[in-house]
Amino acid sequence: MDEFCQQLGETKVTATVPREHLNEVLKRVVEFMEFGIYVYAVVVLPGPSPTLEKFTVQLDRIDFDNGRKGWTPFQEKGRSSSPFGPAGDRSPRTPPHP
Repeated sequence: MDEFCQQLGETKVTATVPREHLNEVLKRVVEFMEFGIYVYAVVVLPGPSPTLEKFTVQLDRIDFDNGRKGWTPFQEKGRSSSPFGPAGDRSPRTPPHP
């Protein structure tokens, strides 16, 4: 479970967990999302056996789209050394010298 939780913050996360850990995994995912920086669509599927001893948890990062007024798949907008994102990297253009 700790290995799974260390992956939170990635764009896609998939892990198979024992049934007895499923509640704790989902609790940790929701607690992680409470910050609002990383939000995931969560899918829980039965594991690869008919006994339901394990479950596969799939997380796909999503963002809220104000224009569409709904959640959409996350799209990387570029990486930046600026805390304000890629737009913060742009320096103002200076006019060419005459």
